[in-house]
Amino acid sequence: MTDLTLYHAAPSRSSLVRWMLEELGEPYEVEVLVLSKGEHLTEDYKAINPMAKVPALRHRNVVVTEAAAICTYLADEFPDRGLNVPIGDPLRGPYLKWLFFGPSCIEPAMMDSAFPRKEAPHRGTIGYGDLALVMDVVSQALAGGPYLLGDRFTAADVVVGSTLRFGIAFKLLPERPEVMAYIGRLLERPAMQRTLALDEELASS
Repeated sequence: MTDLTLYHAAPSRSSLVRWMLEELGEPYEVEVLVLSKGEHLTEDYKAINPMAKVPALRHRNVVVTEAAAICTYLADEFPDRGLNVPIGDPLRGPYLKWLFFGPSCIEPAMMDSAFPRKEAPHRGTIGYGDLALVMDVVSQALAGGPYLLGDRFTAADVVVGSTLRFGIAFKLLPERPEVMAYIGRLLERPAMQRTLALDEELASS
């Protein structure tokens, strides 16, 4: 029995958290939910995550939902793994910016572009501006080093990198050279390779 349990489905956004757990190297259990069977819609699971979606993480008696929040939580709970940026470090601000930027800018910009509205909303009502601006900001950051914070790989790379990899895989994002090189570096990480292998095995079972 471990302290960490991931409520997971493959393929889904919860693969992001599985990658984070693999990066941590902490033992964890996986509770698989088959979305096609509606297992995420049961009352038992909605007691864990009322949004009825994955991922959710149980750490001892604490339940955390929302992928970026889970990654932030795990990075802070296991600081010796070096995946967080502690309070007082000058990079703490940029680190938090990217953790929020993934779900609040990249993903909505990508999905709004893929599924355009009948009437374009006023730009001032959209927090991310437009997809081109979002990708300009990402590309500029990645031009400065192998990771978002230069040489320092953090939970922010798990969150943003997973979103970019998803967008590229489904042709929802432009294949900018900085982004493609970044994804290539992430795919070389042993924890990412383990995650892909584990989820491929799960999806085929």
